[in-house]
Amino acid sequence: MPDTIMPTELPRIDGPQAWTGREQVARGDWSYTLSADDVAEIDSALAGVRDIEILDIDKSAFPLPGLSSRLAEVKREILDGRGFFLFRGLPIARYSTAEAARIFWGLGAHWGEAVSQNGKGHVLGHVKDLGLDYADPMARGYQTSARLPFHTDSSDIVGLLCLKTSKSGGFSSIVSTTTVYNEMVARRPDLAAVLTNPLYRTRWGEVPEGRKAYYGTAPFNLTNGRLICTYVRSAVRKAQLMETVPRLMPEQVEAMDLFDELANDPALHLDMELSPGDMQFVCNHAIAHSRTAYEDHPEPEKRRHLLRLWLACADGPDLPPAYTGEHQGKTASGRPNGIKVPGVPLVAPLEADA
Repeated sequence: MPDTIMPTELPRIDGPQAWTGREQVARGDWSYTLSADDVAEIDSALAGVRDIEILDIDKSAFPLPGLSSRLAEVKREILDGRGFFLFRGLPIARYSTAEAARIFWGLGAHWGEAVSQNGKGHVLGHVKDLGLDYADPMARGYQTSARLPFHTDSSDIVGLLCLKTSKSGGFSSIVSTTTVYNEMVARRPDLAAVLTNPLYRTRWGEVPEGRKAYYGTAPFNLTNGRLICTYVRSAVRKAQLMETVPRLMPEQVEAMDLFDELANDPALHLDMELSPGDMQFVCNHAIAHSRTAYEDHPEPEKRRHLLRLWLACADGPDLPPAYTGEHQGKTASGRPNGIKVPGVPLVAPLEADA
């Protein structure tokens, strides 16, 4: 079991997860542009799975002998290093949505198991504005064009493949939650300590077997020498609409305000403009991500569209027991199992409104 400690005096956490956006802009070694040989290898693997159901595609069905060593290095960088990576150069215009989905799924299969992202059992997600209102307690932010505050998702790795961009806006931002924690400890250790205690979050009506419609989980967890973070303020805010959820205390609101202020500091976070064919991967335990609001194209066929994977990695970092307990269930390998609702089968839809 992981050694999870919440000391009275919170320590600073150093290591590869503690970075600033300003530092990473100067480095730029967190991206790789696929070569012609890489793309040829991907196309060869795609040819072997065109007639296979997406759910049946595993690592062996999508061989990448040339890319596999790089993928292994990148996975370790995501899970145990700075926590993110960007692949560029996939010629997305040459592929149908079904082909792009198989490529994305096949690459993900080299790292882990895709888990459900919502109560419909979607293991292949679509980030697209469906006209929903972000203020609706049951609406998920990825189904809107609204600005998304910095947050984490419910898996080891979240991956995005950009198919189409918006008319304007929709930029991606990421921030090291270890850096946010360190800054809070330096500036307001009392508020950092507040976030080592549970905040109650809604499950958006997507309730696993035997669990309540809400749950409590601590944003900051010191586990085996590194910070493990989970943070979704919108879920905390919407949980307050439920009568049975404990009311937020002023110090909890103040702590979240400081977290958000630091995450939004241009010196701390890193901005990325994803182009068609770009694939961004981040570790949810070390990175919080955000998106600016966007204006979409009026033509349906041109509208912003990204595919999303939530991956459970058997060799991921040690986690607090609550992550596969009260927070969510666990996979056969003991990793966070996404959003799994009883009686709902896993599906990989190729349409955003499925």
